[in-house]
Amino acid sequence: MEFWGITDSGKIRKDNQDIYKVIHSAQSDAVVMVVCDGMGGARAGNVASTLAAELFIEYMSEHIDNFFTQSDTIEPLKRAISIANMAVFEKSYSGEEFAGMGTTLVAAISTSAGEIIANIGDSRAYHIASKKIVQLTRDHSVVEDLIERGEITREEAVNHPKRNLITRALGTTHQDPPDIFELNLKSGEHILLCSDGLSNVVSDKEILKQIKNSKTVRASCESLVEMTLSRGAPDNVTIVILKK
Repeated sequence: MEFWGITDSGKIRKDNQDIYKVIHSAQSDAVVMVVCDGMGGARAGNVASTLAAELFIEYMSEHIDNFFTQSDTIEPLKRAISIANMAVFEKSYSGEEFAGMGTTLVAAISTSAGEIIANIGDSRAYHIASKKIVQLTRDHSVVEDLIERGEITREEAVNHPKRNLITRALGTTHQDPPDIFELNLKSGEHILLCSDGLSNVVSDKEILKQIKNSKTVRASCESLVEMTLSRGAPDNVTIVILKK
């Protein structure tokens, strides 16, 4: 198993409100990865994403040595997200500067017997095989809802004025459960987690091509960030890739 992560503030924004964390258990050979993209102003967004990611990983670290199957991971995963959600929600009421803050969260747990994916917001998880890329998560966003209702096309969504508005975020309510997905990753296949700083700039086909042409997951991460930067990188960009 091979994994790597990278984050960059981009070309426009001074602050980086994205964060990623990855942990690995030598005992269970499980990997836990998470990407959070904060919202609510420069300071508040950073606080929300950092708090969520740190508490999520802290809880998962206590259980990762027991992650041998998908069923081992589901309840700890839900509990970790619930803890992170409540912490961000309570922090948002601790001072005016934190009011209304929240964060996206996308996480993946890989075990020897399969993978579990969870998401809230519009940070994404992709499954990448030798010749195809599949978005595993569904964006919780205004434009995704418009697409599903047939009011706009996916091509029109790219430049839609409401493309950055999300409909669900961690920490904005007492309880906002994540979407959960199961996957059985085969040897040589990848899971990619990213913030919308990547997916809004680089197409799915381009992501697939870069990963196919890279010798390591680190090289894949670096080449995708470089591609985003070369196109102006209007937002923070974060990528975590696991190859089984």
